Amino acid sequence: MDKKIRVRFAPSPTGYLHVGGARSALFNYLFSRHHNGTFILRIEDTDRSRFVENAMKEIFESMKWLGLNWDEGPEVNGDYGPYEQSKRLDLYKKYAEKLLESGNAYRCFCSPQRLAELRTEQEKNKQNIGYDRHCLTLSEDQVAEKLKKGDPHVIRFKIPHGRIVSFEDSIRGRIEYKSEVLDDLVLLKADGFPTYHMANVIDDHLMEISHVLRGDEWIASTPRHILIYEAFGWEPPEFAHLPVILAPDGKKLSKRKGAASVMDYKQNGFLPEALFNYLALLGWSPGDDREKMSLEEMVKSFSLKQVSAKASVFDEKKLEWMNGLYMAERSALSLADIVVPEWKKKQWINSERSTHDQYLLDVIELMKVRSKRTTDLVENSVYFFKDPQTYEEKAARKYFKDNAAELLKEIYTELEQLQVFDKDHLEKLYHDFAQKSEISFGKIIHPARLAVSGVSFGPGLFELLSILGKEVVLRRIKTTVSFIERNRT
Repeated sequence: MDKKIRVRFAPSPTGYLHVGGARSALFNYLFSRHHNGTFILRIEDTDRSRFVENAMKEIFESMKWLGLNWDEGPEVNGDYGPYEQSKRLDLYKKYAEKLLESGNAYRCFCSPQRLAELRTEQEKNKQNIGYDRHCLTLSEDQVAEKLKKGDPHVIRFKIPHGRIVSFEDSIRGRIEYKSEVLDDLVLLKADGFPTYHMANVIDDHLMEISHVLRGDEWIASTPRHILIYEAFGWEPPEFAHLPVILAPDGKKLSKRKGAASVMDYKQNGFLPEALFNYLALLGWSPGDDREKMSLEEMVKSFSLKQVSAKASVFDEKKLEWMNGLYMAERSALSLADIVVPEWKKKQWINSERSTHDQYLLDVIELMKVRSKRTTDLVENSVYFFKDPQTYEEKAARKYFKDNAAELLKEIYTELEQLQVFDKDHLEKLYHDFAQKSEISFGKIIHPARLAVSGVSFGPGLFELLSILGKEVVLRRIKTTVSFIERNRT
């Protein structure tokens, strides 16, 4: 590509950043990095009726957590700011006046009541829904009189009729619309704030955006944008409309259909690199069978030619699988920053314990490969900090019967005499004991695991025992023997 690549992600602070928005941001990011371009964050905050306090802050936090660091925008600045549309109102007013002067726009004084009645009538008669150009025929004197009286009004764009409006979509190919199906959209509202369409076109032009990568719900708006560019005599950017993301039931992903916020995924134990990797593959393929990819690999491989127009299904189980791969790969120290504060919240460890504490790092190292989420790691490691208060009921019935108490007593004696309490020595002790006693390995392994952890699953027994340490293991076995003997029938 010869032209300077500048792309933008332009969320509205009307709520959190959900996975659909994050995927759009991510594709823009990968595209810009692949072409050594510029990734811009722009806040489209002109819809004041839907503005949500603190939404902007959460958008920033979500993007930073995912690693989508912007080159220009709020908190970073740049040569094309301000990057919040509410701070650019004079610009929009100036350009709306230009369209009025050129005859490409007109003032509309229709009341909300009239517009509602018009819509009802059109629906009743099964007509296309849209403005009927009632105010287009107002004379200059009539307009001047209404302005003098201070009548509220909007500025509408005059759609040229009898046109085929076409554009080349980088993902979907050529798309055409008859201009008759496009109504005269509002550019500037009565409160002086621009609509999305007006602000979007002006900002993309002034910020020299080369490519617009956005969700496919904006396809129907694109011909209107093309006509606004044309009215100004500006060259439009290249467009690419990204495939929709579906819920597992085949319906569009929404807040009620699993479109959780990015921060929800953080709270629910997902790692940013796993969510990034998974979202990148929703609609894009590197052209081979690779699924787990580093950021560098994704940047190197990314191409709009390999983005499908077909909808993708968001499968949380697949995301969990991918997260498990990244969990296993992460260092215990990096996971400690996430996990240790949660253990402190549960009061399993005291608040002074450091993330560099070797015991805690050993626990994380042992459990990370057996966890799909950091929340799993937190919850499933309780027995490293607290003696079992209960035993898994079904497993207890199976493993705490017959001579289990006697075997545990004998194992207790052997363990008590063991000088080096590490994995290798423990494994040898158990093998020797099984051989000497002429019993199967499972008969002594399963009761021991249940005795020290309270559950029948988890990491290898000998790693578990060595981390817990001799004193804790002996105490828990002793407690278990008492429990079995009390509950004998």
